[in-house]
Amino acid sequence: MNNVLAMILAGGQGDRLSVLSEQRAKPAVVFGGQYRIIDFALSNCSNSSISKVAVLTQYRPRSLVNHIGAGRPWGFDTLEGSVQMLQPYLGRADMDWYQGTADAVYQNLYVIEESRAREVLILAGDHIYLTSYRNMVAYHRSQSADVTVAVYSVPRQEAHRYGVLDLDQNGRVIDFQEKPAHPRSPWVSMGVYVFNKDVLVEQLQADADLGEESQHDFGRNIIPRMFESHRVFGYQFQSYWRDVGTVESYHAAHMDLLSAHPPMALEHPELRLRTAGGIMPPARFGPHAIVHNSLISPAAQIEGSIFRSVISPGVVIEEGAQVRDSVIQHRCIIGSGATVDRSILDKEVVIGRDSTVGEGDMSVANYERPDIVNTGINVIGKRVTIPSGMRVGRNVVVGPGVHDELLERATLESGATVHPTQMPLHLFV
Repeated sequence: MNNVLAMILAGGQGDRLSVLSEQRAKPAVVFGGQYRIIDFALSNCSNSSISKVAVLTQYRPRSLVNHIGAGRPWGFDTLEGSVQMLQPYLGRADMDWYQGTADAVYQNLYVIEESRAREVLILAGDHIYLTSYRNMVAYHRSQSADVTVAVYSVPRQEAHRYGVLDLDQNGRVIDFQEKPAHPRSPWVSMGVYVFNKDVLVEQLQADADLGEESQHDFGRNIIPRMFESHRVFGYQFQSYWRDVGTVESYHAAHMDLLSAHPPMALEHPELRLRTAGGIMPPARFGPHAIVHNSLISPAAQIEGSIFRSVISPGVVIEEGAQVRDSVIQHRCIIGSGATVDRSILDKEVVIGRDSTVGEGDMSVANYERPDIVNTGINVIGKRVTIPSGMRVGRNVVVGPGVHDELLERATLESGATVHPTQMPLHLFV
């Protein structure tokens, strides 16, 4: 694995996560209580003994850069290892903002050349799964492949949302369709690729030469052009994998962690999930606390009731408060007598006493973004304050920093969206 360079694509805006990714890159969004989404790709590289990693960022990278630092939690700050943060810059005629996943790698070809890698592993920075890439690289080499695509089997009725690959009996890709209306195969691309270095350089240069005729994307352009002329194989990934790019999938992946037999163990003994952050005090449970089927992170203070929810560090649930089917991020406060149901709360949200967040008709989609907030889940942005006694319906979105905008209101009807009148500068982290 010393001959493998990993390049993690972590620059997407990810607007389908609503206000969770409004002020941060999607891979920097909190997941599983005390982790961030990017931790999975970084940990998988560490578990694979891949020592050279490059993270390609673009959209609001500050939070991501601060989190990764020199890569110490994942073992990259060694004489043999390194993690590079690669952001787009202007200065040459061929440099610009990244125009697509392939273009992002193309603009950093010098990193590939300097690495002296035999293979380049291209990863998405916004997927949830734990693995070692050793078997995939070994499979790639055993097939003498030019590129190997990690594929995952999904129900046929869901495959239309992905790039769909058809494989022959030897695992070779014989067809590729991008989001077809009628998929012919259950195998979908995970956005994980192992390329022979020389092949990758050749294909990226050819794609760049097409200019505006290409979207400069691996899934839409590079792989579809290659499978007829090159040895392109599908590596069948059998473990848990989720693309958490939408509000619904982000919430569902958290609920997966709380099932009777979780499909992915965050405490896997061999595939260790690592993250940045110092030592925190243990969670504290008061004499009247009730916790059922939930994940509780360190430094949480629980006096109320929690059912089927994921609680991040520093969260305070006051006595008489109830949290159900929700994801509560760092340092939120749920006031006494308040109820939070089927909601996602970003960091440092305050839910006032005796208020209710999540009640009423789930079928009323968010009026502003019915395409992404439509399954009854509320999304409350960073450092929002919900006043005491307020009633909040379903599919409600409240932008980061909202406070005064809610003081004169007793209710937020299902489907409502509230934006801040002025964005505080301290939210841009």
